Amino acid sequence: MEKPASFSIKKWKEDDRPREKLSQKGKEILTDAELIAILIGSGNREESAVGLSKRILSAANNNLNELGKFSLKQLRTFKGVGDAKAVTIAAALELGRRRRVEEALERIKITHSKSVFELMQPVIGELPHEEFWIIYLNNSHKVIQYAQLSKGGITGTLVDIRLAMKNALEFGATAIVLVHNHPSGALSPSEADRQLTRKLKVASESLDIKVLDHLIITENTYFSFADHRIL
Repeated sequence: MEKPASFSIKKWKEDDRPREKLSQKGKEILTDAELIAILIGSGNREESAVGLSKRILSAANNNLNELGKFSLKQLRTFKGVGDAKAVTIAAALELGRRRRVEEALERIKITHSKSVFELMQPVIGELPHEEFWIIYLNNSHKVIQYAQLSKGGITGTLVDIRLAMKNALEFGATAIVLVHNHPSGALSPSEADRQLTRKLKVASESLDIKVLDHLIITENTYFSFADHRIL
C-alpha cells in the first residue's frame, strides 16, 4: 500500500488544527503537543505534527523542563525533525526559560531562601556541571544584579574571592547571596562549601557587606545555610 506523502495539518478539520484553534479559542486551550506542533509545522510520512510532538514529549516524560535539556542532536533523532525543527524547538524552550528568569527578577526581593531558589533554579538548577553565582543586593534587599563567578566540572568549581568583592563594590551592593548548584542532586554542603562560605563572609564583612545566605540548588529543591543556621 502506498504511504501518504505526509500528515499535513492543512488537511485536518479546522477545529483540529492547532494554529486555527489558538487563533479562535486562545493559546491556553492548546496542549503542549499542539503548541510544539505549531512550531514544527509538519510531521513525517507516518505521523502528524501533533503525533510527532507527542512522541517527543513522551521521550521527555511529558515534561517541558526535561525537554529543555535535550540537545539538538537528541532532537534530531526523531524521524521528521531536522536541523530547522530542532533549532526551533530549542529556541522556543530557551525563550520560556528566560521568561521565567525575567519574571522572577522583576518581582524579586530577597526575603527568604525560597525567593532565591525561584530566581536561580531556572538558571543553574538543571545544568550538568557546577556553577557558582552571587546575587548582589541593595539596602532594601532588592536584586541589583546577579552574576556567574565561576564554572566548573561535575564535582566542583573554583571561586575567586577578590573578583566577588570587586563586583560587589562596582554594583554598590550592601548585601550578597551565594548560590551554587550540585548536578549530582546531593543537598548536603561539603567541607569545601563551608570553607568557601566562611572565606567570603570574612572578606565581605571587611567591606561592610553582609552575606545573607548560601544556597545549594538542585533541579527540584535547595539547601539554605541560613535556614540551617550554619552561615
